[in-house]
Amino acid sequence: MLKFAVRRLLLLVPILLGLSILVFFWIRALPGGPAQALLGERATPETIAQIERQYGLDQPVHVQYWKYLQRTLRFDLGTSVASRRPVTDELAERFPATIELSLAAMIFSVVFGIPLGFIAAKRYGTWLDHSSLVASLIGISIPIFFLAILLKYVFAVKLGLLPTVGRISVLIDLNHPTKFYVLDALLAGDLNALWDVLKHLILPAVALGSIPLAIIARITRAAVLDVQNEDYVRTARAKGLSPREVDERHILRNALLPIMTIIGLQTGLLLSGAVLTETVFAWPGMGTWLVGAIRNRDFPVLQGGILFVALVFVLVNLIVDMAYALANPRIRVS
Repeated sequence: MLKFAVRRLLLLVPILLGLSILVFFWIRALPGGPAQALLGERATPETIAQIERQYGLDQPVHVQYWKYLQRTLRFDLGTSVASRRPVTDELAERFPATIELSLAAMIFSVVFGIPLGFIAAKRYGTWLDHSSLVASLIGISIPIFFLAILLKYVFAVKLGLLPTVGRISVLIDLNHPTKFYVLDALLAGDLNALWDVLKHLILPAVALGSIPLAIIARITRAAVLDVQNEDYVRTARAKGLSPREVDERHILRNALLPIMTIIGLQTGLLLSGAVLTETVFAWPGMGTWLVGAIRNRDFPVLQGGILFVALVFVLVNLIVDMAYALANPRIRVS
């Protein structure tokens, strides 16, 4: 397994290098530029030339890329054109918010998706099975932004139960040493702040987790239906094992592989930046950060953010691949 992990990590080098080339030249092919976005109506040929000289944008593209590559190898992602702050500092502030939201959404999806799919498969052909299929189709089909607005209207506007924007109320005084608000509240031992953070997290997590929940439920149902008709399952039943033992040790464990695959893919996608959810709930994460960078033509933020997202996505899938051997002893990663 160690050799497999090292081999996959070495593959990161050509992947990230190729992606950096694509992103670098794609960004510069966009109309406009940082100087025009920064100056707005005050843009003149002289001021644009001054900004471009300041950030080295007046140099040939291949020279710009070489300097960018050298800085990246030193873990220097540059300075944001819009905020004048190092990209690594902004990344350190934004990414924990996206991690917190994505993990909450994935926990919601897994906790409800796997049992729903398993029960639907065990009750195959019944009204419960058909209802789960209809519900999963609705979950996949409904746009996230529409569901987010609907949740805000029902639970915030009409019922007044949950907040609509942000990660924490402005009236809560809480230090953020880790930038993970749930963890910060736990470390501070502030139950009031913890409850406030969790209330802010509920609606965005449900909205973001709706599609993964539907997908996980459908994959679980299909995997369980496929496994429960295998010979080793019938043999286990013939030996007199209890239905619970058969379900846990033989059906669910062998059905976990496709479920783990889809969980890994969905986790990587969620961590890549939940743009629509973060925008609707004004969540200060990677999604809103990159959207603002596109609007402002903030080249350093786009380059650093997209490269970091790709790194996270590959690492998440590496962890999933290595977890296969733990879930199913028949598989050995080498």
